[in-house]
Amino acid sequence: MSDRVIGPVGTRLLLENDRVRIWEMDLAPGEKSATHRHDLEYILVQLEGDRIAAIPEPDTTGPYKKYTEGTVTPGKVFYIRSGGIETAVNVGERRYREILIELK
Repeated sequence: MSDRVIGPVGTRLLLENDRVRIWEMDLAPGEKSATHRHDLEYILVQLEGDRIAAIPEPDTTGPYKKYTEGTVTPGKVFYIRSGGIETAVNVGERRYREILIELK
């Protein structure tokens, strides 16, 4: 894994202060995010889309250790603990958007 490149947890940083870091994730159908690591616990709010997947890295310590795919429900909120190393993939037919709030 030493040649792995770790990118940001979202596609655009919206706000950062001493308590939170807020990101937007915006993926076109078929698009993948950067491989990223969740060093902080976070809240994920789904805004739009139909199907999203996460491909975990072999050394992930987050809650999702196997390929995970699910239906997007706009307005649905998830609390996720830190430790995940993964790539998000829009496996749906519609644009996927979420807000991700890292808790410092």
